[in-house]
Amino acid sequence: MGEAFGGLYISSEMTVVMKNILNIAVLIVFMQSSAWLQRDDTVHKRGEFFTITLVTLLGMFLMISAGNFMMLYIGMETASLPLACLAAFNKYQEKSAEAGMKYILMSAFSSAIMLFGLSFLYGALGTMYFSDMNALMQSSPMVIFGFVLFFVGLAFKISLVPFHLWTADVYEGSPTPVTAYLSVVSKGAAAFALIFAIYHVFSSLKDIWHPILWVLSVVTITVGNLFAIRQKDIKRFFAFSSISQAGYILLGIIAGTAQGMTSVVYYVLVYVFSNLAVFGVISAIEDQSGKVKISDYNGLYKSNPRLSFVMMLAVFSLGGIPPLAGFVSKFFIFAAAAAQGEYLLVFIALLNTVVSLFYYLLIIKAIFINEPEADAISPIKVEIFNKSSLVICSMGILLVGLASCIYEYIGKISFGM
Repeated sequence: MGEAFGGLYISSEMTVVMKNILNIAVLIVFMQSSAWLQRDDTVHKRGEFFTITLVTLLGMFLMISAGNFMMLYIGMETASLPLACLAAFNKYQEKSAEAGMKYILMSAFSSAIMLFGLSFLYGALGTMYFSDMNALMQSSPMVIFGFVLFFVGLAFKISLVPFHLWTADVYEGSPTPVTAYLSVVSKGAAAFALIFAIYHVFSSLKDIWHPILWVLSVVTITVGNLFAIRQKDIKRFFAFSSISQAGYILLGIIAGTAQGMTSVVYYVLVYVFSNLAVFGVISAIEDQSGKVKISDYNGLYKSNPRLSFVMMLAVFSLGGIPPLAGFVSKFFIFAAAAAQGEYLLVFIALLNTVVSLFYYLLIIKAIFINEPEADAISPIKVEIFNKSSLVICSMGILLVGLASCIYEYIGKISFGM
């Protein structure tokens, strides 16, 4: 659609779609944070929460629309520093303060690695503009080393294994609306930035990045699934679930085609509704009962059938159960990879999907089958804005997979590959 600041900022139909996906997610997070922001310890900080969150969103928009690596880096820093403030928003709670400290240290470390990699790329190619770098791209050791460092910097943001060690602690310690924001918006923006870098700049280096992404996809999905099985805290549980989901995103990027890119964008859209539905339920329960253990959800259906139904929809969508939107998005991801002959990768991903169903069903078993504890969760009166967000997420889970026009539109405006 156009560019600004001498090509530093680029806008296209695809970037608009990506930004609108993030806008939807932020709106839902704001709705889910309403009850939390009415508590005595946060009511006076509502303005700060909304302002800081929107500043991080601005940084993510700059990442997505970057036409130059320095603009991408500035956008990432604009998003990362305020995110640490959000993670430590409940600063007088030890876990929240610890989450903020861990996130800022991880962010500083990953940013330094990325900047170091960008210096190698600039030294080898003499430019930071995506269009110029693509034309000058070469397989020299300096370029390869620069790409690897750049990718590692983004891998921290997406929580790819082995750059995921911060994720569970930060997700557990942060306020639940912030955890929802980190798991969806932050991860989605970093994935979108990686898509543009891979397709627009490093497409000629496929022999280099393909095996790296292949291995990381398998390891990320597998490790995320195996560690999720062991978790007792529900926020840590879904932290490892989100790590596993990041591996599926890599699956679409590995395809290296317009179909793969379209599938990734569609996958993130579905992931927004599914994951935010989960955290909407967690937020409603935590706000009124303070319970965050999986065992606390035993017998939830008997006292809160509607919340249980929403959680079931969301978990089944994350697991890829038909006919929900999560199944359709995973199918498109697998189809894009299989179309490029990645049969072994798809087979491994399918096996991991079966494993993920096992631990997702642990949540369903706790809610619908297990007997409630002595101090079971009492009936929850969900705040009106959070209730509306859960309705939106549920409708998205049920309808987005059936609306083929959404996938077709994203495919039409993809990079024309």
